[in-house]
Amino acid sequence: MVGNADAPVSRLKPGALNYERPELDSHFWVKDDILENPLEVTQRCLSQDRWILGTPYREESWPGMRAPGALLPEELARVEAWVIKKLGLLALSAPSGALSHNHVQLVGGGESSARPHVDSRALCDLAGVLYLHPFPATKHSGTSFFRLRLPDGTLDGNVCPPPYNGLHEALGVRKVPIHAWVEEVEVPNVFNRLVVYRPDIVHSATSYFGSEHAQKRLTAVFFWKVTRA
Repeated sequence: MVGNADAPVSRLKPGALNYERPELDSHFWVKDDILENPLEVTQRCLSQDRWILGTPYREESWPGMRAPGALLPEELARVEAWVIKKLGLLALSAPSGALSHNHVQLVGGGESSARPHVDSRALCDLAGVLYLHPFPATKHSGTSFFRLRLPDGTLDGNVCPPPYNGLHEALGVRKVPIHAWVEEVEVPNVFNRLVVYRPDIVHSATSYFGSEHAQKRLTAVFFWKVTRA
């Protein structure tokens, strides 16, 4: 049974999550200078007017604002070509359902903080984020991977195992407080850097920054279904 949102850390049981040390080119992949025209993409994303509000403005699982169509077809094709080649895949496809594939996301420092989570394996096989702010206020605003810390201080797992599709299913609680997570690996926020990762590993934006529209953490987010070789 799924617990309520305020379920205490003491209810967490050891072994509910598997553990795998996050390793570059095994659990996550990084490509710098992925786009040929990153400033053009940044300006276009900031100037669009189709924003959908997330938390704290609406009750959503994601923060800040999002809008569809972050990358144009030829830009997205360039990103996907690299992912396919790097991971040895046959093809990538956009997932169906509620995931915001190829959306621009804009989140300020006062709108959210790190929120460790996994993405549903039922909806996607890979996830990715592209950093689009040319001068991030801090490089410690990229993507971090986390490990669960049990009430007795023991370090536990970080991978949501099958058949579960979310942490609330695996752990039996709706929300795990931030102090129950320990950051293991951080990928810094570098302009025009793409980070691709397995969705079943606990991850989060490291932090957010900025208060004015053009100062906030700006990214494009991706979710893919995979056809393997």
